[in-house]
Amino acid sequence: MTTRFDAIIIGTGQAGPNLAQHLSSAGMKVAVVERKLFGGTCVNTGCTPTKTMVASAYAAHVARRAADYGVTISGAVTVDMRRVKERKDAIILKGRAGVESWVQRTSTVYRGHARFESAREVSVGSEKITADRIFINVGGRANVPAMPGLDQIRYLTNSSMMDVDFLPPRLIVVGGSYVGLEFAQMFRRLGSEVTVIEMSPRLAHREDEDVSLAIQEILSSEGIKLRLNAKCISFSRQGDDILAHVDCTEGPPEIPGTHVLLAVGRRPNTDDLGLDQAGVEVDKRGYIVVDDQLRTSVPGIWAIGDCNGKGAFTHTSWNDSEIVAANLLDHDPRRVSDRILAYALYIDPPLGRVGLTEAEVGKTGRRALIAKRPMTKVLRAVEKAETQGFMKVMVDAETRQILGAAILGVGGDEAIHSILDVMYAKAPYSVIQRAVHIHPTVSELIPTMLGELQPLSS
Repeated sequence: MTTRFDAIIIGTGQAGPNLAQHLSSAGMKVAVVERKLFGGTCVNTGCTPTKTMVASAYAAHVARRAADYGVTISGAVTVDMRRVKERKDAIILKGRAGVESWVQRTSTVYRGHARFESAREVSVGSEKITADRIFINVGGRANVPAMPGLDQIRYLTNSSMMDVDFLPPRLIVVGGSYVGLEFAQMFRRLGSEVTVIEMSPRLAHREDEDVSLAIQEILSSEGIKLRLNAKCISFSRQGDDILAHVDCTEGPPEIPGTHVLLAVGRRPNTDDLGLDQAGVEVDKRGYIVVDDQLRTSVPGIWAIGDCNGKGAFTHTSWNDSEIVAANLLDHDPRRVSDRILAYALYIDPPLGRVGLTEAEVGKTGRRALIAKRPMTKVLRAVEKAETQGFMKVMVDAETRQILGAAILGVGGDEAIHSILDVMYAKAPYSVIQRAVHIHPTVSELIPTMLGELQPLSS
């Protein structure tokens, strides 16, 4: 027997529950399928738990610097990893329960592995459900590359790292991008010795060179060892230790450690859905191919969230559900291409990024202006004794619209939004430049910076 619904949503990451709410409120009978944990990556192994642990690491870091603020702490600052994990787990459980309760109020829930039987039918175990509208929200997982010797060691990913209730004495992080760097600084501050191995010549290589260099200086200043230009990475065991073998331009060819964290990208959870039975097209990396309104190659099937390769952030996943709901229910032609790229790297201090990089602006060939200000000239940063980093912004010289910006510094993940909102409004940069911001804040220096624009050299 097959049960009919108006809509089926596979997965309960950030996009799925919100879309279920929209569809249910419109009077649709909705089925939601979840095979593991409600809330997806963000709630269980991504944003929420990692930022909770970042907060614990920050507390330890500030406590060690207490004397800089005139505060005396008797004895050494120690970290109880079991309590760190317990705090993180409590927040995860609350978030997961909240998502599950929300979904149950809007939908009929099926627990199990969903597989397409056809373009309109999905099996969940022995049960079959059908609908004219199916939404795929299955997210992604850590990529595990084929590295020699990896099968000889026990390694961690961002997911299994959430089960760690001890302090790895010597942690090797493979991957010098966003996930790897957050974990590297986090565990260094919690007390581990940390080495980051990165194949590229610089960290966070998608960022501008000055941003990458500043990130490198921040992490190096905290005692994190960096091995860049690492080629031919392999592993072996030496007693109870792990040896990472690298071919670098500098440094020894072997790096000893006790634990290895793989942070070398993500892959979509699309390989076991039976997409071929539905005729849904995927690209060579396994991401579901979608158009500007998130429709797949099969009418009546959409892909939302990380599995479509259109964002891979919690905020873009949520926005995916808003785009689909607007088009389907409100006849509002919202599109993925309306989005402005925006994200943060949650090292401390954080990096807030919107729009184009300086290098990307230069490649456009347009006349552009740029302004840059070190955080040492931001009074709020000075007051907090957190003056690492800088902010910069790029502007189109003809339209006077902001093309992109980066704020690497205290509060950068929040302050960047005043720039982002003006970009969405397609307003000239003078709107911010003439605004009166509150003192003392990081945001108040954005108008000052915009008053110092100079031609961007090509």
